[in-house]
Amino acid sequence: MKTDTVFVCSQCARQFSKWMGRCPGCGEWNTVIERRTVRSRSYVNREAAPEEGQRDAGGIVPIADVAGHSQDRIRTGIEEFDRVIGGGIVRSSVVLVGGDPGIGKSTLLMQALEGMARTGEQVLYVSGEESAEQLKLRAERLNVHDPRFLVLTENRLESVLQHMEESGCSVVVVDSIQSLSCDAVESGAGSVLQVRHAAAAIVDAVKRGSAGCLIVGHVTKGGDLAGPKILEHMVDTVLSFEGDRGHPYRILRASKNRFGSASEIGVFEMGDAGLREVANPSELFLSESLP
Repeated sequence: MKTDTVFVCSQCARQFSKWMGRCPGCGEWNTVIERRTVRSRSYVNREAAPEEGQRDAGGIVPIADVAGHSQDRIRTGIEEFDRVIGGGIVRSSVVLVGGDPGIGKSTLLMQALEGMARTGEQVLYVSGEESAEQLKLRAERLNVHDPRFLVLTENRLESVLQHMEESGCSVVVVDSIQSLSCDAVESGAGSVLQVRHAAAAIVDAVKRGSAGCLIVGHVTKGGDLAGPKILEHMVDTVLSFEGDRGHPYRILRASKNRFGSASEIGVFEMGDAGLREVANPSELFLSESLP
């Protein structure tokens, strides 16, 4: 294997061929660090991921001869969720779910995984922020108990990728992308460099398999997903979960969707037992607008 050396800004993730004291991209001082990349296709037990967007090479073939499963979707049983993403989760696709911390992203995705588990799909919830005991407390509140619902508490990228591959699950949730870190990246978890590296590795692993993946990304104070918008172009679908924590209603909307419409919205109501679908949101909004 051949090793290449590049210099990367830990703030904006721009790459350079030589070291410099100040990054010309973001203007920050002393943020450019040396990074060695290994030219290899496996992400397990390797030093670094390839550049995002790279895929295994293949020969030229007619589009009609390409084997695919564009209509093979996994339904969650949550009608509002399935409608927003276009009818269900497409296999080998990556969905980014963004929103303010504490808005209910984890609750929504745990309920979605439980719905898929009840239909016979084996699913995996990876948490880098909560312990197994904390996940169990939320699961009891949400009535999540299907044995096909698996959990993993881990924040090392290498371990997460290995478990994703070995579990054979149909759908994997990674909560959150900011909690993951790679040993080969010389910056802390949640930094732009770590987030970019982890997302590229996960996307590549998902595209080479058949499982769908939902990645949680917290929104920063500036309103961006995981800092600069470095994730949105890497994934297939971008969902935003919005609402006021002092108000029970939440809105799920798609700002990007390669497999469906990006104009749909879903409305939910947060309660003690989790999120409940709002069947007639227009009537709800009309009643709230009346004096």
